[in-house]
Amino acid sequence: MFETFSYIALQQYWWIIVSLLGAILVFLMFVQGGQTLIYTLGKTEDERTVLVNLLGRKWEFTFTTLVTFGGAFFASFPLFYSTSFGGAYWVWMLILIAFVVQAVSYEYRTKPNNLFGQRTYETLLFINGLLGTVLIGTAVATFFTGSAFSVDKMNITRLIGDKMPVISEWKGLAYGLEAALNLQNVTLGLTVFFLARVLALLYFMNRVNNTEIMVRVKKQLIYNAIPFVIFFLIFTIWLLLSKGFAVNPISKEVYIEPYKYLHNLIAMPVVAIIFVIGVAMVLIGIIRPIACFVKCSTKGIWLTGIGTILTVFALFLLAGFSNTAYYPSTFDLQSSLTIENSSSSFYTLTIMSYVSLLVPFVLAYIWYAWRSIDNKKIDIDEIKSESHVY
Repeated sequence: MFETFSYIALQQYWWIIVSLLGAILVFLMFVQGGQTLIYTLGKTEDERTVLVNLLGRKWEFTFTTLVTFGGAFFASFPLFYSTSFGGAYWVWMLILIAFVVQAVSYEYRTKPNNLFGQRTYETLLFINGLLGTVLIGTAVATFFTGSAFSVDKMNITRLIGDKMPVISEWKGLAYGLEAALNLQNVTLGLTVFFLARVLALLYFMNRVNNTEIMVRVKKQLIYNAIPFVIFFLIFTIWLLLSKGFAVNPISKEVYIEPYKYLHNLIAMPVVAIIFVIGVAMVLIGIIRPIACFVKCSTKGIWLTGIGTILTVFALFLLAGFSNTAYYPSTFDLQSSLTIENSSSSFYTLTIMSYVSLLVPFVLAYIWYAWRSIDNKKIDIDEIKSESHVY
């Protein structure tokens, strides 16, 4: 079946898969958002233990999705992997370290006689929540703003002294950390941070059975929804009004085009519809529990969660489709990466596409496992009766 696809169709197919995985990852980062709220919502040790254990049941979903997203990106678009991960390695190393300390914290937080104490591990969970969201958001923003690197595939044939030949060469002196100096990048990073906190609050509202915590959750939902909406609007307006990195469909030359991403949105009405529906679902899912006066809906996590996936999915499509360089080079425009010049071979993409048919079964298992874990709301009494506590 897939061998009958054209090469560009396979490349587009895999960009869709990578985009969907990235969108699901952003939704699952509600775990990171929740970790930054442990002391804000939990005023006693029992309350904090409830929150940590609720998040602890889900952190592996986020970590697994992150690994799957990275693996899919590497296998389908290896030139992006070698360029970004090989050049902007300080950013990716910080992200990796943040997720490693998360795993350690959940494992050792309540171990008897642990050397550092619970508060240390809870602090590490906060660091993971802060760095994981802001850095991933900032890194994704470079899909639109660009990075300083050069690509020369002929380098693989050249030997300079005893140095190994490299195709991509990073030009930024801070090896990726310079992305934090771009306000547009930081705006998306902060958007992801506050979105993760909003999603976490909606998740707590759905799964925690504790009146005191719920009072704080509703208050914090307002405090975090406002900056999220502000930063999201700033980034979106900035993106649609900014110059973009277009690709000539015939010569493949990369050039600067004013309002490129606005043009992409207009040229791809299906993507525009997905984006608008996603944004609407996110906002409705947030507003409903804030605006209620008596019995609040606790289903906002699903409406906002699905809306998050649709919105981020649409943003990834804007970055890669409609003759656009999804990883632009600000140092050398012609080094910019597109889904055509950075993908794996036709044979590799074909074989991988058959493997991708297993994805629905994996998603079904994840959904089943999720429902089995969340079969009832969590409370202090349940935690005290558990044999395994994070």
